[in-house]
Amino acid sequence: MTHLEDPYLTGNSVADGRAAAVPATPADAARPGSPESGPSGSPANGWSPAGILANGWARLLLGLIIPAAVLTAWQLSTAAGIFSVVQLPPPGMVLEAGVDLLQRGQLGQHIAISTQRVLLGFAAGAALGLVFGSLVGLSKFADALLAPTVGALRAVPSLAWVPLLILWMKIGEDSKITLILIGAFFPVFTTVSLALRHVDRNLVEAARAFGLKGVKLLTTVQLPAVVPAVFSGLRLALAQAWLFLVAAELIASSMGLGFLLTDSQNNGRTDRLLLAIVLLAVIGKITDALLGLAEKWAVKRWA
Repeated sequence: MTHLEDPYLTGNSVADGRAAAVPATPADAARPGSPESGPSGSPANGWSPAGILANGWARLLLGLIIPAAVLTAWQLSTAAGIFSVVQLPPPGMVLEAGVDLLQRGQLGQHIAISTQRVLLGFAAGAALGLVFGSLVGLSKFADALLAPTVGALRAVPSLAWVPLLILWMKIGEDSKITLILIGAFFPVFTTVSLALRHVDRNLVEAARAFGLKGVKLLTTVQLPAVVPAVFSGLRLALAQAWLFLVAAELIASSMGLGFLLTDSQNNGRTDRLLLAIVLLAVIGKITDALLGLAEKWAVKRWA
């Protein structure tokens, strides 16, 4: 005679037996933590936005979508006759203008002199912004003394400085680099001064307990604590430097991308004008990307 097992004696419940008899559904298999799902809850054999963005080449291709779309729309609009050649020359004509200047040896000179002016003005402006920003951020007396004046000067447009710099420094490289310096100074000054006011006081007091003070305290503890903010200011300053470049090269300049821009406008060469705009955008992005690499290294090193 067959005896039924008592679930209380065997330790197995009827519910357990029923659960074992029910097959797993696809929804159960896709739940987070199941063997078929990835660690983040997404399918192991699928694609997630975070995974795609983690790939450097995928990010690069994604960033090229809008420029490619703009270039395509540009070509199609000129081919359809929506704009005249004078208003908007096709991309091929702009490329031919660049090749022509390159063969004449002028394009490299325009790029080199503009890049040199930007880098010199940016370096000087960023250094002064770092010094005065640190002073205002760490000293309430310096903040009360300097902040109102600097805030007022920051509101002055770039072109307003041009006649004054010509009067003071005459026509030459000094006046151009000084104007770019002015543009690069304010973003660094503002971000550094604001960031230093919010450094953890406990961190500063601990450093002082170890005998750090003055410049040593600033370079060892306070500036490393605000590295991301400092590089945010530097990247804004670099963008400002390229913006002020065009205004700087209005000062009786005979070379540079800003000169190429205004000279093309005066001569009705829209193809060269667009070439100058594209070069300013591309070179500006390249310098910003290089500064971004320096930021990653600095954050990894000090932050």
